[in-house]
Amino acid sequence: MLDPVKKLFDIKGPKVAEALTKRHFEAYYCSDKEAAVKKILEIIPKNHSVAWGGTMTMDQLGLKDKLAAAGYALIDRDKGATPEERELIMHKALNCGSFIMSSNAITEDGQLFNIDGKGNRVAALIYGPENVIIIAGMNKVVQNMDAAYDRVRGYAAPANAQRFDIDTPCKKIGECADCLSGSTICAQFVQTRICKPAGRIKVVLIGEELGI
Repeated sequence: MLDPVKKLFDIKGPKVAEALTKRHFEAYYCSDKEAAVKKILEIIPKNHSVAWGGTMTMDQLGLKDKLAAAGYALIDRDKGATPEERELIMHKALNCGSFIMSSNAITEDGQLFNIDGKGNRVAALIYGPENVIIIAGMNKVVQNMDAAYDRVRGYAAPANAQRFDIDTPCKKIGECADCLSGSTICAQFVQTRICKPAGRIKVVLIGEELGI
């Protein structure tokens, strides 16, 4: 990462964390991946089961192996041998102690914006798990909610579509076509303007470019 970008992240990150705190999130800014992993492990109670939504950021942090090494009970949908088993595990995840996910965008005034295809990730964000832990690189911070929508529909969704075996226009042409495809990954749109109950959602901002 370019040094000027890193310096910018380290200036803006604490300000965004402060804005999130004003909206009743429990927010932290970590300057690098190592500090972020340490903080994440600190804020997950040892007696919690842990599940997660699809998140490249978690993989980039090597967090799954670190959670396993720390002795947490993991609810891992990838352990399902069949689609039916995978679905059962995803439902079980909605009752876990701590659910980990990223956010598609975070505004400078402390709001989250997420889209989802199946809906399991945003369902856990809204209600279910005792704790939700958002991990996000500073590249996901945008000025306002309009910019969040533009980022997610114009960039993040078409880029994420390349990861999946789906048949959507954005996968083929590289931009949103506002499609009605049954394979869409943009079925659910969730804006989280305030954390309720206060402190349930923890946000760990990371001063690096992570995820899409």
